[in-house]
Amino acid sequence: MADRTKAPEDVLAVLNARSQDIFRKLVERYLDTGTPVASRDLARMLSVGLSPASVRNVMADLEDLGLIASPHTSAGRLPTQQGLRFFVDAMLEIGAVNEEEKTAIAKQIQGPAVHGQVEDLLTEASQLLSGLSHGAGVVIAQKSDLVLKHIEFIRLDAERAMVVLVGEDGSVENRVLPLPPGLTASALTQASNYLAHFAVGKTLNETRKALQTQREATVHELDELTRKLVDAGLATLSGSGSASPPTVIVRGRANLINDTMASEELSRVRQLFDELESRDGLIELLGDTETAQGVKIFIGSENKLFSLSGSSVILSPYKDANQKVVGVLGVIGPTRLNYARIVPVVDYTANVVSAMMARKS
Repeated sequence: MADRTKAPEDVLAVLNARSQDIFRKLVERYLDTGTPVASRDLARMLSVGLSPASVRNVMADLEDLGLIASPHTSAGRLPTQQGLRFFVDAMLEIGAVNEEEKTAIAKQIQGPAVHGQVEDLLTEASQLLSGLSHGAGVVIAQKSDLVLKHIEFIRLDAERAMVVLVGEDGSVENRVLPLPPGLTASALTQASNYLAHFAVGKTLNETRKALQTQREATVHELDELTRKLVDAGLATLSGSGSASPPTVIVRGRANLINDTMASEELSRVRQLFDELESRDGLIELLGDTETAQGVKIFIGSENKLFSLSGSSVILSPYKDANQKVVGVLGVIGPTRLNYARIVPVVDYTANVVSAMMARKS
């Protein structure tokens, strides 16, 4: 059997034009029907006249290369995971999103982008991708570093205060911290103003750095109790910078389940849903994709998150106003996804979301 780890160009060099044509027709037919393809059907599909026996000989060679395989219940052949990867890398002809689809995608996302929160925008993108692909639309978003619009200390009682953080995106976070004994109302106000001077318009990380840089130069401006409160506030901000699990939005889960599924297949898809909910493997998947240029395709076991369900996933990163990758979006579906159609749709949707994210900023 040939080496199954060969690069696509090496496999192409092994296949002559006839073998390439037969393999392409087999994969395209499988992607269209989801069923094994018989040599007799392939012979009828070819532009040059070949007998089913001649086609079977070529299919045997393709099987030796690990590109196709025969399921137990059929004399036909299906592409293997290696075969699908080879097809996607070496033979796939990507279509284009037509102007009508572009307009529809932008229009559907534009409403939540203008009137809603960022999560509304991402939810709409996930719903849109589900509808266009007939699979499940997925968005994995990093927990963004909050850009502060307002920060204030509010006394709760003699021993505790609440620090209120208001983000430019409208989000509000509250954290309770202890008060130094004997702190006056004016000192509480002074601490709020001092922190606000460094924080407004900056992210939490930027605020921490600014405070740490300037603290020695300006510490004499504060009395001892106020300084203790500022230090407590700084510690609270520092605690907020810890890594958070990504936000995951999935729409169209029902599209991954059909009435003809065997119980084993159904169990694997349900396990995929559980793994998505628990966030297992999502940070790694986000890392794999955010460094990619454009769309990335995972087939079957190429990503551990989707290996058990036998799914394929097509993902593309999207960016914020600073061109920083802040998440990925795409489609989950069976390995026989219509890659030629879905890849450009995912790519274009990621570009639209990036533009809308920049506009919201």
